[in-house]
Amino acid sequence: MTYEQVREHLQYSYDQGSRFVDFEGGEVTIWKDGEYRINDLIDLAKKIGFYSCTITTNAQLPFQGSKADSIWVSLDGVNFHEEVRGKGTFAKLEKNIAECGHKDLSVNMVVNTLNYTDVDATLEYVKNNPHIKLISINFHTPFPGTEYLAIPLEERAKIIDRVIEYKKKGYPIMNSISGLKLMKTNRFTKRCWVTNFIYPDGSRGLCIGHGTDKCDQCGFCMSGEMASVFSFKPDTIFAGLKLRC
Repeated sequence: MTYEQVREHLQYSYDQGSRFVDFEGGEVTIWKDGEYRINDLIDLAKKIGFYSCTITTNAQLPFQGSKADSIWVSLDGVNFHEEVRGKGTFAKLEKNIAECGHKDLSVNMVVNTLNYTDVDATLEYVKNNPHIKLISINFHTPFPGTEYLAIPLEERAKIIDRVIEYKKKGYPIMNSISGLKLMKTNRFTKRCWVTNFIYPDGSRGLCIGHGTDKCDQCGFCMSGEMASVFSFKPDTIFAGLKLRC
C-alpha cells in the first residue's frame, strides 16, 4: 500500500472506533513508499489519534529506533524455529532482538505440528532472555492448504494446561488464564466485530476466518482474550492493562 492508502485505512478504522493499531505482515521492516518508512506510519497513526501502535516483525532485519509503543516478534520455538522459517533465521532473530534496545519487546509463538514439542523450552528461553518482556501463545488456524499444521483440540488442551501451570509459576506469558481456558475447546462467542482488519489488497473486514468454518478451529489467542474481557474476567482485564498501559 501507499502512504496515502494507509492514511485512508487508518482514518476509516479510527472512525469505526479502533484505538490500537498493529502494523503486521507482510513484513513491516521492508515497507516503503518513496521516503516514507514504517516509523512515518506510526507518526501518522498517532496524529490521527490512536493510543498505541504496535509492529509485528519476523526480526530478520534490524529494527533499532522503532517508534512503536510495543514490538512483537514471531518466534516459532527455540529448537524448531528454523523448521518453520528456514535455515539461519533464529540467529538473525536473536541478534536483532538483542540489538534493538526497545523497552517493550515481546514474542508471539504459533504452536503447530512442527513445533508443539518445543513449547516448554520456548517458555524457559523467554523467561531467561532479558530482552523479551512477554510471550503470547497461539495455535495454528487450519486455513486451506495448511490443515496439516493444525494441532487437534485434545492435544491443544494438554498444551494449554501446561502453559497455565507455567503462568501460575510466574512465567512472563501474555495470555490470561481465563483466555487460555476458552481456547481449549473454542466453545465461546467470537467477538471478531471488535477488530478492523485491512488486507494487503486494500479490502476491509474482520478476522480472516470470520464467517467460515475456521471460527470453530480458531487459534488466535486474542479471540479468547476478547471473549474473556466481555465476560469481565478480572485476570484478562488486568492482562490487557499490563499489555497496553
